[in-house]
Amino acid sequence: MTRHLQREVSRLKKQVRKLGKVVQENLDDAIKSVRDRDPKLAEEVIQKDQEIDQMEVDTEEECLKLLALYQPVAVDLRFIIAALKMNNDLERIGDLALNIAKQAKQIASGRKLNPPFDVDEMTTKVQSMVAESMASMVNMDATQARRVMLEDEPIDRMHREMYEKVEKLLGKRPKYADIYIRYLSVSRYLERIADHATNIAEDVIYLVEGEITRHGGGDLNEEGENGAEK
Repeated sequence: MTRHLQREVSRLKKQVRKLGKVVQENLDDAIKSVRDRDPKLAEEVIQKDQEIDQMEVDTEEECLKLLALYQPVAVDLRFIIAALKMNNDLERIGDLALNIAKQAKQIASGRKLNPPFDVDEMTTKVQSMVAESMASMVNMDATQARRVMLEDEPIDRMHREMYEKVEKLLGKRPKYADIYIRYLSVSRYLERIADHATNIAEDVIYLVEGEITRHGGGDLNEEGENGAEK
């Protein structure tokens, strides 16, 4: 039975990696559709979300099947639990990419206006977090996962700054309110994606070390070690 389980776990790993790859690609396209004001690309992102949803359902069913059939323990059990959590976070990132694409379509149809925040800086950071969180899973690298976690607070700060800028702009230029609010929504979705990338990184640490870092389990210093409590 152990040999069969190992084969199934290996297949599950490939399944999660494939889902991560598709989600990353859709997120990249959603971000590009905002940058380029490209409604056609945004629509492609929206249509692809159904594929992501189905992959998420298939992966969850596979995890539950392995738990029921093999009653795994130790490392295998940790991986399947982590895979269930990652699966959910990846699907949520897919949903948020969908939301970004919907905003991109509306932004493209309105009057052209420079975004009230540095789209390139924030999107690049968020894309990097998602890519690094998936790479840490593939590499089973807890150190890499901790680096991802360190990037979450800067994204939170950028979103707070974005909110403050929009609040001021709404007072000065109310006729552009609809566009500013849409860009604010994009910023909020990016901030949430960063949170899900952090969740994946935390699951990698749990998978590799058996340590639960969620819900105030410890902050991180620049060296990626456990530091002061949150």
